[in-house]
Amino acid sequence: MIYELRIYTIHPGRIDAIRKRFSDHTLGIFARLGMEVCDFWEDLEEQPKLYYTMKYESMEERTRQWEVFSQDKEWNEVKQKSEEDGKIVASVEQIFMKRAEYFVL
Repeated sequence: MIYELRIYTIHPGRIDAIRKRFSDHTLGIFARLGMEVCDFWEDLEEQPKLYYTMKYESMEERTRQWEVFSQDKEWNEVKQKSEEDGKIVASVEQIFMKRAEYFVL
């Protein structure tokens, strides 16, 4: 199992747009496509950042899921419509992780 931490830095003044896009559309599209979000956070110090983790069986599965997502008709329509007032995401940082064998839940 691998985990991906995704850190989104949002353009100034666009945090509400990304919140709405995730809550109204993106998380539902992920679920429909079988993409598993483990948890989701906003910056405690109110920086324009979002953080979330996703879980995959393998790196190949991760690549496949994101390819399907990027070509999804609903996602592309939502993205285009949500960016009519300008781009939302300035950058995305991706960190890939594996659970430490010595950690027990």
